Order: sequence, then C-alpha cells, then structure tokens
Amino acid sequence: MSNKKITVVGSGYVGMSLAVLFSQHAEVKVFDIDKSRVEKINNKEATIKDDLISQYLSKRDLNLSATLDEKDAFKNAEFIIIATPTNYDETSKEFDTSSVEETISKVLKINQKALIVIKSTIPIGFTSSMQKNFNYKDIVFSPEFLREGMALEDNLNPSRIIFSSQSEKVNELISFTKKCVDKKDIKIIFMKNNEAESVKLFSNTFLAMRVSFFNELDTFSLDNDLNANSIIEGISSDPRIGNYYNNPSFGYGGYCLPKDTKQLENNFNETPQTLITATIKSNQLRKEFIANKILKRNPKKVGVYRLLMKDNSDNFREAAIFDIIKVLEKNAIEILIYEPLLSEDNFESYKVINNLNSFTNDSDIILANRYYEELKEFKNKVFTRDIFGKD
Repeated sequence: MSNKKITVVGSGYVGMSLAVLFSQHAEVKVFDIDKSRVEKINNKEATIKDDLISQYLSKRDLNLSATLDEKDAFKNAEFIIIATPTNYDETSKEFDTSSVEETISKVLKINQKALIVIKSTIPIGFTSSMQKNFNYKDIVFSPEFLREGMALEDNLNPSRIIFSSQSEKVNELISFTKKCVDKKDIKIIFMKNNEAESVKLFSNTFLAMRVSFFNELDTFSLDNDLNANSIIEGISSDPRIGNYYNNPSFGYGGYCLPKDTKQLENNFNETPQTLITATIKSNQLRKEFIANKILKRNPKKVGVYRLLMKDNSDNFREAAIFDIIKVLEKNAIEILIYEPLLSEDNFESYKVINNLNSFTNDSDIILANRYYEELKEFKNKVFTRDIFGKD
C-alpha cells in the first residue's frame, strides 16, 4: 500500500468509482456534504448502483474512508479530485459550476500544494479561468468517460486518459493510476485546457447524435411500415459504421447527454453550426413522435414500465420517458408507474404500482424504453422500440 493521500470530492458515479480505484494502493478520503453518503462509504456500502464497486468494497482491502470535515479531507492530500455535479441551468444556458468553484476555494484555504484535478463536466474555458482567478497553476481538467453501472470497470480499463496539462505532479498521478488499473497499455493524451474540455462535450454530443440518427431511422421505419431491424443490421455491417450503439429508444436522456449537448451548443455561440442544434431538436421530435403513436391508440391508462433509461442503473434523471408522459398527461391520459426503485405510492403526481400483475392489468398500453424478460407474457400490451436488447 502506497503512502499517497488522495481526496475525492463527491461520491456519484465518477467520485465513487475513482475513490475505490485509488484506494487499492493509497489512502483515499471522500469528502461529501451528504451525511448519509458519508455513512454508507464508512460502512463499506456503495453510494451508487455498480455491482463491481459493491464487490470491491466488500471483498477488497481498501484504504477508504469518508468525511464531512473539510480540513480533514484537504489538509494532507497530494491529489484532490473534484467530481461534484454541474447541472445545466436553462436560464443562464450553461453549466452551474458553483460547486466546483466553491470546492477549489475551500481547498486553497487549507492546502496550497495539492494538484487539483477537475473531473466534473465543465464549459470550455473554465479551467483556464480557475487558474487565473485563483492564481494557481496546479488546477487541471481530466475528462471522464464512464458508463452508468460500469463506472469502476471503465476506470479499471480506460479507453484513454486525458489531461489538460503535463507537469511533474500530473505525471506522478498518471504513474500512480497505472498501478491501480487492470489495462496494461493505456493511451495517455495531453492537450490544452480548452481542448480537453472540448473532448468531453464533443464526445457526448457525438453519442447523442448517433442515438438520434438511429431513432430517426426507426421513426421512418414505423411511418413507412419497414423493418428497422433489417435496415440497422444492413448499415451496421459496414465496419466504418459498426454494430454498436445503434439500438432505437424513446430518445436519449440521463445525466450527461442532454446537458452536454446544450452546453456545447452554447459554447459555439456565434460559430456556425447546425448538427448540434439539430441533434437536440431531433431528440425532442422523437419523444413527440412516440407520444403521438401512443395517442393514436386512444388508451385511457398508460403504464410506464421503469423510469430508468437502461438496466444496471439507479438513475432516471432526464429520462426521455418524462417528456412523453407530459404529452400524454396533457391529453387527459392517466399515467401508472412501475418502478421497483420507488417505495412510495406516488411519484410526483403519478400513481406507482409495484405489483407487476396489477400494473399490467390496469394499463391499456405499457411503455418500455428497454424490454425486460418479465414483460414477455404481457407483450400484447407492450410498446417498445428496443430491437436488440442492449445499450
């Protein structure tokens, strides 16, 4: 076990997975303002749904603890990794980076020697502004590329590691990271602050664009009585396109894609573009199309099977289904929810029924963004665009 001291700020997908990764070989402290999350970590429980993280916490000898105390968290740390949320503000049309800025300010009042690594998704230009505002050069950005439910797996086997600066401290962190991961040959890329920030936003926007492309293909297929499966198989057999991330859905959603596409659109400002705006609009049109397909069937009660975007997740933030629900609700259709992650009888204004038989009996149509085997006996009621059972 190394004597390195690392602090991770935030215990969501990014923070929790990095804390577990590094605590294999270093003393890691997680700083969080949520007492219940701190208690979970100190009880060797995961704060997110990720089977591999839970396995490591229960079976590995990790040097990991969590604290609510800022001084305890920051004072002796060599590396401080910020993984706090940066939600998109619809009013200002950009990320709310206040949690990152506040964290940097608190850190520098206690520790002026640590390398501060921003993992939170941020606007282009943010890292340079922080270096200037705090007069501290050891603030760098390193984007994360993690799948929900597979965060630790993706940290153990990174597709690439990007840093917005190359320095002795950065190189030291990279060397240490190599000791913690399973992958032997890791692609390390150094670039400028603005470029690293751009990689993150353009990567997620490309994924959103790909989702939208296959959804529009599926929309065309539905409207013209074509087999979307056949068309997708035909075009995805081209190795330039590839047979992945091509499964139709009700629209892209989740924590990252909706906000990152909007932030990138904003960052373009007066720079000419059409694809990013078109991707955002395409996603909205897809949800309206799905809702109208349901309305044409004249149901009185529509059941929504799972609010989750996909399996192996506990997150239904910004799920595409919510916009579809709103359209249906405006047309006086009663909405029923089946979501085992909800223990209450109501979610917002919607009735929750977590007995599957009761739920299916009460629903005229069942909307399922992703098809689960337990729906098989009710398939005559199920409306889904899940063709391949993946992604």
